[in-house]
Amino acid sequence: MIWKWLGALLLFPVQMVYLVVKAAVCLVLPPKLRDLSRENVLVTGGGRGIGRHLAREFARRGARKIILWGRTEKCLKETTEEIRMMGTECHYFICDVGNREEVYRQAKAVREKVGDITILVNNAAVVHGKSLMDSDDDALLKSQHINTLGQFWTTKAFLPRMLELQNGHIVCLNSVLALSAIPGAIDYCTSKASSFAFMESLTLGLLDCPGVNATTVLPFHTSTEMFQGMRIRFPGLFPPLKPETVARRTVEAVQLNQAFLLLPWTMHVLVILKSILPQAALEEIHKFSGSYTCMNTFKGRT
Repeated sequence: MIWKWLGALLLFPVQMVYLVVKAAVCLVLPPKLRDLSRENVLVTGGGRGIGRHLAREFARRGARKIILWGRTEKCLKETTEEIRMMGTECHYFICDVGNREEVYRQAKAVREKVGDITILVNNAAVVHGKSLMDSDDDALLKSQHINTLGQFWTTKAFLPRMLELQNGHIVCLNSVLALSAIPGAIDYCTSKASSFAFMESLTLGLLDCPGVNATTVLPFHTSTEMFQGMRIRFPGLFPPLKPETVARRTVEAVQLNQAFLLLPWTMHVLVILKSILPQAALEEIHKFSGSYTCMNTFKGRT
């Protein structure tokens, strides 16, 4: 037994070096992208914002069918027609992912009308942009139900069939605010941190499930109407991401089977700084960068 333990101990650093070298080589060599021609993709919050761009990008890259979920029929219908004009079969269903019974009911309707979902993109989210004491209790609950619990319900609805088929991918459009919170968006930051933990646990839980994987995307501030009015102190140094860029990189991450994606790459520096700097220094960075007051001008979606 002790020799087996020693062997595993000696092999472990070799495995680590191999995996690091393999990752470095993959950065240099042209990657092989996953074929999407047999995939049925469901995007929550797919009627507008990043969700609409995700639907376009999956269609552009050859996905077989696109299914959109959302709460506003007008937006869903417009996006569906646009995707169909691109030559891709597309369907929409009105569904509030924060409502567990509605998610399960519409998931059943999707399977009966469209077929099995093989790529689930949890993109739906809301933000109220207020401090804790200024927040309405119902609004706080709404954020947690949609941004966090909604992923529990959608994943439970579609993951079992993916495991049976040994073909599936769970995608989460998260936020860098899951790793570095800001004042004035306590509902959003809390829900995204919970969502990140959910995806991290799910990703590890799928290690022994052949053919089923997960991707978590953590983008910096993206120029969509959901965060309308948010202001960064140095927009030249930290420009907001374009939603089409986030969509393109997200679909690429799925095709590359990438577990976690930070956008832009400079956000990795933020993670390192949070690990090594004292709290007082981090507070000064927040003040200097303007993230401390960036929600003061927040208006949100109108």
